[in-house]
Amino acid sequence: MLKQITIGIDAANIRLGGGITHLAEILNSVDVDSLKIQKMIVWAGQKTLDQLPNFPWLEKICPPNLNGALISRAFWQVFCLSDAARSKQCDVLLVPGGSYLGNFKPVVTMSQNLLPFEWTEIIRHQSILISLKMLILRQVQGFSFKRSNGVIFLTQYAKERVLSVIGKMNAPLIVIHHGFNHGFDRKPKTQQPLNQYSQTNPLNILYVSNIDVYKHQVEVVEAIFQLRQKGFPISLTLIGPAVPGYLQQLNATLDRCDPERQWAQYLGQVPYDDLPSYYQQADIGLFASSCETFGIILLEKMSAGLPIACSNKSAMPEILKESGVYFDPDNALDIELTLERFISQEHLRTEKSALSFRESKKYEWAKCAQETFNFVSQIARKAL
Repeated sequence: MLKQITIGIDAANIRLGGGITHLAEILNSVDVDSLKIQKMIVWAGQKTLDQLPNFPWLEKICPPNLNGALISRAFWQVFCLSDAARSKQCDVLLVPGGSYLGNFKPVVTMSQNLLPFEWTEIIRHQSILISLKMLILRQVQGFSFKRSNGVIFLTQYAKERVLSVIGKMNAPLIVIHHGFNHGFDRKPKTQQPLNQYSQTNPLNILYVSNIDVYKHQVEVVEAIFQLRQKGFPISLTLIGPAVPGYLQQLNATLDRCDPERQWAQYLGQVPYDDLPSYYQQADIGLFASSCETFGIILLEKMSAGLPIACSNKSAMPEILKESGVYFDPDNALDIELTLERFISQEHLRTEKSALSFRESKKYEWAKCAQETFNFVSQIARKAL
Protein backbone atom coordinates (compact mmCIF):
# COMPACT_ATOMS: atom_id res chain seq x y z
CA MET A 1 0.00 0.00 0.00
CA LEU A 2 1.29 3.47 -0.90
CA LYS A 3 2.26 5.72 1.98
CA GLN A 4 0.23 8.91 2.43
CA ILE A 5 2.43 11.89 1.63
CA THR A 6 2.58 15.60 2.43
CA ILE A 7 3.42 18.08 -0.33
CA GLY A 8 4.79 21.56 0.35
CA ILE A 9 4.26 24.30 -2.24
CA ASP A 10 6.46 27.39 -2.41
CA ALA A 11 4.23 30.11 -3.89
CA ALA A 12 6.26 33.03 -2.51
CA ASN A 13 6.72 34.50 -5.99
CA ILE A 14 3.31 33.54 -7.37
CA ARG A 15 1.75 36.98 -7.32
CA LEU A 16 0.24 37.69 -10.77
CA GLY A 17 -2.77 36.43 -12.71
CA GLY A 18 -1.42 33.51 -14.74
CA GLY A 19 0.60 31.93 -11.94
CA ILE A 20 -2.23 32.27 -9.43
CA THR A 21 -4.76 30.90 -11.94
CA HIS A 22 -2.58 27.84 -12.56
CA LEU A 23 -2.06 27.11 -8.87
CA ALA A 24 -5.72 27.67 -7.96
CA GLU A 25 -6.95 25.48 -10.82
CA ILE A 26 -4.69 22.50 -10.11
CA LEU A 27 -5.55 22.65 -6.40
CA ASN A 28 -9.24 22.78 -7.28
CA SER A 29 -8.96 19.90 -9.74
CA VAL A 30 -6.62 17.38 -8.08
CA ASP A 31 -7.98 14.10 -6.70
CA VAL A 32 -5.88 13.79 -3.54
CA ASP A 33 -7.41 10.46 -2.53
CA SER A 34 -6.41 8.66 -5.72
CA LEU A 35 -2.84 9.93 -5.36
CA LYS A 36 -2.64 9.15 -1.62
CA ILE A 37 -1.91 12.75 -0.71
CA GLN A 38 -2.67 13.37 2.93
CA LYS A 39 -1.93 17.08 3.05
CA MET A 40 -0.61 20.06 1.11
CA ILE A 41 0.91 23.19 2.61
CA VAL A 42 1.17 26.41 0.59
CA TRP A 43 3.45 29.29 1.64
CA ALA A 44 2.55 32.57 -0.08
CA GLY A 45 1.64 36.22 0.40
CA GLN A 46 -1.84 36.88 1.76
CA LYS A 47 -3.22 38.25 -1.52
CA THR A 48 -2.21 35.03 -3.25
CA LEU A 49 -3.60 32.80 -0.50
CA ASP A 50 -6.92 34.64 -0.62
CA GLN A 51 -7.34 33.52 -4.24
CA LEU A 52 -6.65 29.85 -3.54
CA PRO A 53 -9.41 27.35 -2.66
CA ASN A 54 -10.13 26.05 0.82
CA PHE A 55 -10.00 22.31 1.52
CA PRO A 56 -9.53 20.31 4.76
CA TRP A 57 -6.32 18.86 3.31
CA LEU A 58 -4.91 22.28 2.27
CA GLU A 59 -3.04 24.43 4.81
CA LYS A 60 -2.28 28.02 3.77
CA ILE A 61 0.54 29.84 5.57
CA CYS A 62 1.58 33.48 5.17
CA PRO A 63 4.96 34.34 6.73
CA PRO A 64 5.22 38.16 7.12
CA ASN A 65 8.19 38.33 4.72
CA LEU A 66 6.01 37.11 1.85
CA ASN A 67 3.86 40.24 1.99
CA GLY A 68 6.98 42.34 1.45
CA ALA A 69 9.18 43.33 -1.46
CA LEU A 70 11.26 40.96 -3.60
CA ILE A 71 14.31 41.08 -1.33
CA SER A 72 12.17 40.20 1.69
CA ARG A 73 10.57 37.25 -0.13
CA ALA A 74 13.94 36.06 -1.45
CA PHE A 75 15.43 36.14 2.06
CA TRP A 76 12.61 33.96 3.39
CA GLN A 77 12.90 31.50 0.49
CA VAL A 78 16.65 31.07 0.91
CA PHE A 79 16.93 31.02 4.71
CA CYS A 80 13.53 29.97 6.08
CA LEU A 81 11.59 27.86 3.56
CA SER A 82 13.63 24.67 3.90
CA ASP A 83 13.24 24.60 7.69
CA ALA A 84 9.55 25.40 7.34
CA ALA A 85 9.07 22.44 4.99
CA ARG A 86 10.94 20.13 7.36
CA SER A 87 8.95 21.34 10.36
CA LYS A 88 5.74 20.47 8.50
CA GLN A 89 7.19 17.03 7.67
CA CYS A 90 6.84 17.56 3.93
CA ASP A 91 7.85 14.62 1.77
CA VAL A 92 8.51 16.86 -1.26
CA LEU A 93 8.54 20.56 -2.13
CA LEU A 94 6.93 21.87 -5.33
CA VAL A 95 8.24 25.23 -6.59
CA PRO A 96 5.92 26.53 -9.36
CA GLY A 97 7.93 29.77 -9.68
CA GLY A 98 11.02 27.83 -10.76
CA SER A 99 13.58 29.53 -8.47
CA TYR A 100 14.79 27.64 -5.41
CA LEU A 101 18.08 28.17 -3.56
CA GLY A 102 17.34 26.32 -0.32
CA ASN A 103 18.59 22.92 0.88
CA PHE A 104 15.39 20.90 1.24
CA LYS A 105 15.19 17.65 -0.70
CA PRO A 106 13.45 16.37 -2.75
CA VAL A 107 12.27 19.39 -4.71
CA VAL A 108 10.32 19.66 -7.97
CA THR A 109 10.56 22.91 -9.93
CA MET A 110 8.47 24.23 -12.81
CA SER A 111 9.62 26.25 -15.81
CA GLN A 112 6.93 28.91 -16.36
CA ASN A 113 9.01 31.81 -17.69
CA LEU A 114 10.81 31.30 -20.98
CA LEU A 115 11.95 34.91 -21.49
CA PRO A 116 15.26 34.54 -19.56
CA PHE A 117 16.25 31.65 -21.85
CA GLU A 118 15.56 33.46 -25.16
CA TRP A 119 18.49 35.78 -25.93
CA THR A 120 16.62 37.39 -28.82
CA GLU A 121 13.86 38.44 -26.42
CA ILE A 122 16.30 39.63 -23.74
CA ILE A 123 17.96 42.12 -26.08
CA ARG A 124 14.68 43.10 -27.77
CA HIS A 125 13.87 45.39 -24.80
CA GLN A 126 17.02 47.46 -25.50
CA SER A 127 17.38 48.03 -21.77
CA ILE A 128 20.54 47.18 -19.84
CA LEU A 129 18.56 46.94 -16.61
CA ILE A 130 15.96 44.53 -18.02
CA SER A 131 18.66 42.47 -19.73
CA LEU A 132 20.63 42.21 -16.50
CA LYS A 133 17.51 41.19 -14.58
CA MET A 134 16.73 38.49 -17.16
CA LEU A 135 20.29 37.15 -17.14
CA ILE A 136 20.28 36.94 -13.34
CA LEU A 137 16.95 35.12 -13.45
CA ARG A 138 18.38 32.76 -16.08
CA GLN A 139 21.28 31.90 -13.75
CA VAL A 140 19.03 31.42 -10.71
CA GLN A 141 16.48 29.27 -12.53
CA GLY A 142 19.13 27.27 -14.38
CA PHE A 143 20.86 26.58 -11.06
CA SER A 144 17.51 25.62 -9.51
CA PHE A 145 16.60 23.24 -12.33
CA LYS A 146 20.00 21.52 -12.24
CA ARG A 147 19.66 20.88 -8.49
CA SER A 148 16.03 19.71 -8.67
CA ASN A 149 14.89 16.14 -8.25
CA GLY A 150 12.36 16.69 -11.03
CA VAL A 151 11.39 19.49 -13.43
CA ILE A 152 8.03 20.20 -15.07
CA PHE A 153 7.89 21.98 -18.43
CA LEU A 154 4.72 23.34 -20.02
CA THR A 155 5.61 22.55 -23.63
CA GLN A 156 8.14 20.47 -25.51
CA TYR A 157 9.45 23.66 -27.08
CA ALA A 158 10.12 25.21 -23.65
CA LYS A 159 11.87 22.06 -22.47
CA GLU A 160 14.17 21.94 -25.49
CA ARG A 161 14.91 25.66 -25.29
CA VAL A 162 15.83 25.61 -21.60
CA LEU A 163 17.98 22.50 -21.98
CA SER A 164 19.82 24.10 -24.92
CA VAL A 165 20.88 26.84 -22.50
CA ILE A 166 21.59 24.98 -19.26
CA GLY A 167 22.70 21.64 -20.70
CA LYS A 168 21.69 18.06 -20.00
CA MET A 169 19.91 17.20 -16.76
CA ASN A 170 19.94 13.91 -14.91
CA ALA A 171 16.70 14.44 -12.98
CA PRO A 172 13.35 13.21 -14.38
CA LEU A 173 11.74 15.73 -16.74
CA ILE A 174 8.11 15.90 -17.87
CA VAL A 175 6.00 18.08 -20.15
CA ILE A 176 2.56 18.90 -18.73
CA HIS A 177 0.26 21.25 -20.63
CA HIS A 178 -1.88 23.77 -18.78
CA GLY A 179 -5.65 23.66 -18.92
CA PHE A 180 -7.92 26.68 -19.30
CA ASN A 181 -11.29 28.06 -18.26
CA HIS A 182 -14.06 26.54 -20.38
CA GLY A 183 -16.22 29.54 -19.64
CA PHE A 184 -14.76 30.80 -22.95
CA ASP A 185 -16.35 27.94 -24.90
CA ARG A 186 -18.44 29.12 -27.86
CA LYS A 187 -19.20 27.05 -30.93
CA PRO A 188 -17.63 28.56 -34.04
CA LYS A 189 -19.96 31.12 -35.57
CA THR A 190 -20.80 31.14 -39.24
CA GLN A 191 -18.10 32.96 -41.18
CA GLN A 192 -19.26 35.72 -43.49
CA PRO A 193 -17.76 36.56 -46.90
CA LEU A 194 -15.74 39.75 -47.05
CA ASN A 195 -18.45 41.59 -49.03
CA GLN A 196 -20.76 41.36 -46.01
CA TYR A 197 -18.53 43.79 -44.11
CA SER A 198 -18.22 47.54 -44.59
CA GLN A 199 -16.49 50.56 -43.09
CA THR A 200 -19.49 51.02 -40.78
CA ASN A 201 -19.73 47.28 -40.06
CA PRO A 202 -16.08 46.12 -40.14
CA LEU A 203 -14.62 42.68 -39.58
CA ASN A 204 -13.22 42.89 -36.04
CA ILE A 205 -9.78 41.46 -35.24
CA LEU A 206 -9.16 40.91 -31.51
CA TYR A 207 -5.75 40.70 -29.84
CA VAL A 208 -5.75 40.00 -26.10
CA SER A 209 -2.34 39.97 -24.38
CA ASN A 210 0.06 42.06 -22.33
CA ILE A 211 1.18 45.15 -24.19
CA ASP A 212 4.92 44.52 -24.43
CA VAL A 213 7.66 44.59 -27.02
CA TYR A 214 7.71 40.80 -27.54
CA LYS A 215 3.94 40.81 -28.13
CA HIS A 216 4.41 42.94 -31.29
CA GLN A 217 1.27 45.10 -31.08
CA VAL A 218 3.08 47.85 -33.01
CA GLU A 219 3.71 45.55 -35.97
CA VAL A 220 0.07 44.41 -35.82
CA VAL A 221 -1.23 48.00 -35.98
CA GLU A 222 1.09 48.71 -38.94
CA ALA A 223 -0.24 45.63 -40.76
CA ILE A 224 -3.90 46.52 -40.16
CA PHE A 225 -3.21 50.10 -41.29
CA GLN A 226 -1.81 48.86 -44.61
CA LEU A 227 -4.85 46.60 -45.13
CA ARG A 228 -7.13 49.55 -44.43
CA GLN A 229 -5.19 51.53 -47.04
CA LYS A 230 -6.02 48.74 -49.51
CA GLY A 231 -9.70 49.15 -48.70
CA PHE A 232 -10.27 46.18 -46.41
CA PRO A 233 -13.19 46.92 -44.01
CA ILE A 234 -11.50 45.77 -40.80
CA SER A 235 -11.01 47.01 -37.24
CA LEU A 236 -8.61 46.11 -34.43
CA THR A 237 -9.29 45.78 -30.71
CA LEU A 238 -6.34 45.47 -28.30
CA ILE A 239 -6.86 44.36 -24.69
CA GLY A 240 -4.34 43.80 -21.90
CA PRO A 241 -2.21 45.46 -19.22
CA ALA A 242 0.69 47.49 -20.55
CA VAL A 243 4.41 47.98 -19.94
CA PRO A 244 4.70 51.82 -19.80
CA GLY A 245 7.62 52.25 -22.20
CA TYR A 246 6.12 50.07 -24.92
CA LEU A 247 2.67 51.59 -24.39
CA GLN A 248 4.13 54.96 -25.40
CA GLN A 249 5.46 53.39 -28.58
CA LEU A 250 2.10 51.76 -29.28
CA ASN A 251 0.19 54.98 -28.69
CA ALA A 252 2.55 56.86 -31.03
CA THR A 253 1.86 54.27 -33.74
CA LEU A 254 -1.90 54.51 -33.15
CA ASP A 255 -1.74 58.31 -33.29
CA ARG A 256 0.02 58.12 -36.65
CA CYS A 257 -2.11 55.39 -38.22
CA ASP A 258 -5.51 56.17 -36.70
CA PRO A 259 -5.46 59.51 -34.87
CA GLU A 260 -9.25 59.58 -34.48
CA ARG A 261 -9.35 55.97 -33.27
CA GLN A 262 -11.92 55.11 -35.92
CA TRP A 263 -10.77 51.54 -36.48
CA ALA A 264 -8.16 50.78 -33.78
CA GLN A 265 -8.81 50.87 -30.06
CA TYR A 266 -6.79 49.92 -27.00
CA LEU A 267 -9.11 49.15 -24.08
CA GLY A 268 -6.46 48.52 -21.43
CA GLN A 269 -6.96 45.67 -19.00
CA VAL A 270 -10.57 44.53 -18.74
CA PRO A 271 -12.04 42.29 -15.99
CA TYR A 272 -11.27 38.64 -16.65
CA ASP A 273 -14.96 37.67 -16.45
CA ASP A 274 -15.74 40.16 -19.24
CA LEU A 275 -13.29 38.65 -21.73
CA PRO A 276 -15.68 35.97 -23.14
CA SER A 277 -18.03 38.70 -24.38
CA TYR A 278 -15.18 40.35 -26.31
CA TYR A 279 -14.26 37.03 -27.89
CA GLN A 280 -17.88 36.52 -28.86
CA GLN A 281 -18.01 39.92 -30.60
CA ALA A 282 -14.79 39.30 -32.56
CA ASP A 283 -14.53 37.81 -36.05
CA ILE A 284 -10.83 36.82 -36.01
CA GLY A 285 -8.51 36.13 -33.10
CA LEU A 286 -4.89 37.23 -33.41
CA PHE A 287 -1.86 36.28 -31.31
CA ALA A 288 1.49 37.82 -32.24
CA SER A 289 3.79 36.92 -29.34
CA SER A 290 7.31 35.74 -30.12
CA CYS A 291 7.94 34.11 -26.72
CA GLU A 292 5.50 31.97 -24.74
CA THR A 293 6.12 29.12 -22.35
CA PHE A 294 2.60 27.94 -23.09
CA GLY A 295 -0.05 30.50 -24.14
CA ILE A 296 -3.36 30.20 -22.26
CA ILE A 297 -4.71 33.25 -24.13
CA LEU A 298 -4.23 31.35 -27.37
CA LEU A 299 -6.28 28.48 -25.93
CA GLU A 300 -9.03 30.91 -24.96
CA LYS A 301 -9.28 32.13 -28.55
CA MET A 302 -9.39 28.54 -29.78
CA SER A 303 -12.13 27.64 -27.32
CA ALA A 304 -14.13 30.73 -28.32
CA GLY A 305 -14.43 29.31 -31.83
CA LEU A 306 -12.45 32.07 -33.51
CA PRO A 307 -10.43 31.61 -36.68
CA ILE A 308 -6.88 32.44 -35.53
CA ALA A 309 -3.94 34.18 -37.16
CA CYS A 310 -0.90 33.42 -35.05
CA SER A 311 2.81 33.95 -34.58
CA ASN A 312 4.94 31.13 -35.99
CA LYS A 313 7.48 31.40 -33.17
CA SER A 314 8.07 29.78 -29.76
CA ALA A 315 5.48 27.31 -28.44
CA MET A 316 2.52 28.53 -30.50
CA PRO A 317 2.66 25.92 -33.30
CA GLU A 318 2.84 23.20 -30.65
CA ILE A 319 -0.47 24.39 -29.17
CA LEU A 320 -2.39 25.55 -32.26
CA LYS A 321 -0.95 22.91 -34.64
CA GLU A 322 -2.71 23.00 -38.05
CA SER A 323 -5.67 24.92 -36.65
CA GLY A 324 -4.55 28.43 -37.61
CA VAL A 325 -2.63 30.47 -40.15
CA TYR A 326 0.87 31.65 -39.21
CA PHE A 327 2.99 34.76 -39.69
CA ASP A 328 6.37 36.12 -38.62
CA PRO A 329 5.52 38.57 -35.78
CA ASP A 330 8.69 40.60 -36.40
CA ASN A 331 7.56 41.38 -39.94
CA ALA A 332 4.57 43.74 -40.37
CA LEU A 333 4.38 42.89 -44.07
CA ASP A 334 4.10 39.17 -43.36
CA ILE A 335 1.34 39.86 -40.82
CA GLU A 336 -0.43 41.99 -43.44
CA LEU A 337 -0.21 39.39 -46.22
CA THR A 338 -1.27 36.54 -43.93
CA LEU A 339 -4.30 38.48 -42.71
CA GLU A 340 -5.17 39.53 -46.28
CA ARG A 341 -5.30 35.88 -47.36
CA PHE A 342 -7.23 34.85 -44.24
CA ILE A 343 -9.77 37.66 -44.45
CA SER A 344 -10.36 37.08 -48.15
CA GLN A 345 -11.09 33.33 -47.82
CA GLU A 346 -14.31 32.64 -45.97
CA HIS A 347 -13.89 28.87 -46.35
CA LEU A 348 -10.39 29.00 -44.79
CA ARG A 349 -11.71 30.89 -41.75
CA THR A 350 -14.52 28.36 -41.40
CA GLU A 351 -12.13 25.42 -41.62
CA LYS A 352 -9.60 26.83 -39.13
CA SER A 353 -12.18 27.90 -36.54
CA ALA A 354 -13.68 24.39 -36.48
CA LEU A 355 -10.25 22.79 -36.16
CA SER A 356 -9.06 25.10 -33.36
CA PHE A 357 -12.30 24.69 -31.41
CA ARG A 358 -11.92 20.90 -31.55
CA GLU A 359 -8.21 21.07 -30.64
CA SER A 360 -8.94 23.19 -27.54
CA LYS A 361 -10.91 20.34 -25.97
CA LYS A 362 -7.67 18.42 -25.39
CA TYR A 363 -6.58 20.82 -22.64
CA GLU A 364 -8.14 20.29 -19.21
CA TRP A 365 -7.15 21.49 -15.73
CA ALA A 366 -8.16 18.13 -14.24
CA LYS A 367 -5.68 16.36 -16.53
CA CYS A 368 -3.00 18.96 -15.74
CA ALA A 369 -3.60 18.61 -11.99
CA GLN A 370 -3.44 14.81 -11.93
CA GLU A 371 -0.33 14.67 -14.10
CA THR A 372 1.38 17.38 -12.01
CA PHE A 373 0.75 15.88 -8.59
CA ASN A 374 1.28 12.32 -9.82
CA PHE A 375 4.77 13.37 -10.98
CA VAL A 376 5.44 15.21 -7.70
CA SER A 377 4.23 12.18 -5.72
CA GLN A 378 6.50 9.85 -7.68
CA ILE A 379 9.51 12.04 -6.87
CA ALA A 380 8.52 12.06 -3.21
CA ARG A 381 8.10 8.29 -2.98
CA LYS A 382 11.37 7.68 -4.79
CA ALA A 383 13.12 9.55 -1.96
CA LEU A 384 11.37 7.71 0.91
